[in-house]
Amino acid sequence: MHNNNEQTYPLFLFRIASVWYRHFRVYTKSLISNGLPAFLEPLVFLAGIGLGMGTYLPKMQGMSFLTFLATGLPMTAAMFTAAFECSYGTFIRLEFDKTYEGMLTAPLLVRDLFIGEILWCGTKGMFFSLAVVIVVAVFGLVPMPASIGACVVGFMAGIMFASLSLLITSFVANINHFNFYFTGFLSPMFFFSGVVFPIENLPKTLRPVAEFFPLTHVVRLCRGVDMGQFSLHMIWDILFIAGFTVILAVLAISRLKKRLVL
Repeated sequence: MHNNNEQTYPLFLFRIASVWYRHFRVYTKSLISNGLPAFLEPLVFLAGIGLGMGTYLPKMQGMSFLTFLATGLPMTAAMFTAAFECSYGTFIRLEFDKTYEGMLTAPLLVRDLFIGEILWCGTKGMFFSLAVVIVVAVFGLVPMPASIGACVVGFMAGIMFASLSLLITSFVANINHFNFYFTGFLSPMFFFSGVVFPIENLPKTLRPVAEFFPLTHVVRLCRGVDMGQFSLHMIWDILFIAGFTVILAVLAISRLKKRLVL
């Protein structure tokens, strides 16, 4: 069924763009309900955690606790939206709605589906990052327009966590198993990747472990861009993000292809 010569297919970029556009159309049909939480969630978190604890905590890395928190939240927003889209969303399209089977009746390859999906998650990561930046900028917690650069890092976070989540999805047989992924991995990583407090405050034995958390690298990169604090360490962050994304995306697409094309 899917052994057509690839040379008869539309251009690679056109195929990927068509998958991206499909997700865009579906998402924007309920834009208010889908997009509003991106603006409300940082307000709730800043009010509940930042304002409550901020008065009791000293400065962190030369900035107030609220600013420190505000420069990390855009990346957690990108992480969770991409993870949700490529875990629950992908599984539903794969197993329940059979969306991918329908899409493959068009001149598309399996890899087009998931590369387009990864890029769509990057777009959502950029949008959710921008939403958080707008909210925290209104309260004067981050410098503008420098903090707009967080959107670029948000795109990187989106495609990275999309690739990771697709790989997780390739192993999942029951949708309830995603609870282990979110509760056992993503939620703890939120607290130990430099979002709420610097990783330098971790015990020395745990600091190297934090360097293996993908969230650590996008948070550090985002904070550096926001505050104009550039360092050679950011090169390592970019290399980690690029390598992590490519390796996991290749593995995920390979495994998911086996589930789609028997």
